[in-house]
Amino acid sequence: MTENHTALYGEHEKAGASFTDFGGWQMPLKYSSELAEHHAVRNAAGLFDLAHMGEVWVTGPDAAAFLDYALAGKLSAVAVGKAKYSLICKDDGGIIDDLISYRRSADRYLVVPNAGNAATVAALLAERSAGFDAAVENVSGETSLIAVQGPNAEAILLSLVPEDQHQLVTEMKYYSAAEVGITVNGATGKLLVARTGYTGEDGFEIYLPNAAAPALWQALLENGKDRGLIPAGLAARDSLRLEAGMPLYGNELSRDGHAYAAGLGPVVSLAKESDFVGKAALAAIKESGDGVTSGRRLVGLKGMGRRAARGHYTVLKDGAAVGEVTSGQPSPTLGYPVALAYVDVEHSAVGTRLDVDLRGKAEPFEVVALPFYKRQK
Repeated sequence: MTENHTALYGEHEKAGASFTDFGGWQMPLKYSSELAEHHAVRNAAGLFDLAHMGEVWVTGPDAAAFLDYALAGKLSAVAVGKAKYSLICKDDGGIIDDLISYRRSADRYLVVPNAGNAATVAALLAERSAGFDAAVENVSGETSLIAVQGPNAEAILLSLVPEDQHQLVTEMKYYSAAEVGITVNGATGKLLVARTGYTGEDGFEIYLPNAAAPALWQALLENGKDRGLIPAGLAARDSLRLEAGMPLYGNELSRDGHAYAAGLGPVVSLAKESDFVGKAALAAIKESGDGVTSGRRLVGLKGMGRRAARGHYTVLKDGAAVGEVTSGQPSPTLGYPVALAYVDVEHSAVGTRLDVDLRGKAEPFEVVALPFYKRQK
């Protein structure tokens, strides 16, 4: 299997990163301590290489109508400069991927799928565009994505932005994006900056050409070192997103699951006038109550002891299997184990006491509201 390297691979090597395979990409798992990186994001700032993610431009007079058909959300209702979280589904409602789409103009969107699904999503979008006056261009291979996340993220980014454009950053709302001038090595160029992230903290994601990525990475680290910025790897990214109750494709989301069981019903726009792939199946699923009043649904579990649940561990009620853990680990911020799990709906109410089979021993957990962690505004 071919190993893919991002444009920042050399920077990670110089920083002493430990690497891991993620969707065919060699990505930094951690640089020194995943706990230190996690706490840096919660208390100061962390810098992430997300260049393994996909970037697909959808353009043309029918771009909005096409995405309304291709995705489960109503992308035509997204204002220019805003973004929307959505799903691309199979005909049977199964989730092919969860993604973010940025509307850059009336007829131009940037669709961002997950790393392992980027090629699949790009190909599906191209296939589904038949009959629409819309072009699909996969630029994943030439685009890098750098994220700075944490309470100090705005100040760090502003240190590279000309003063006359500071307002573009300071007034940018969550799930918004703008072309912002960023100065690196004395030269200022406009880059797409989005106030989005996967950590539960304030932060920004910056899209740029591969060739420009190392210099921006270095400039952010240099300007952010006095504000506590350190590079952070996938281990910290996973513990941060879990605390924030955010699903991970391949864990909480899959082709065998659907939006209602995953708690993503609001993402599905059954009310939009146009048809979309999976609409009939999802309408039937909602009508049947599957994942809402029957079947299994995704919940948060708080450990009552010190031992953490892990993916695929069995959830028990009075000794009987009633679910399965999808993600779990000790929460560095909260100081107790947390997990996401699919459990039978009748045992999914907040406050329900359950057990998880931790290698032959039943460990107590309690169903709690998500997210586990919510930042102070």
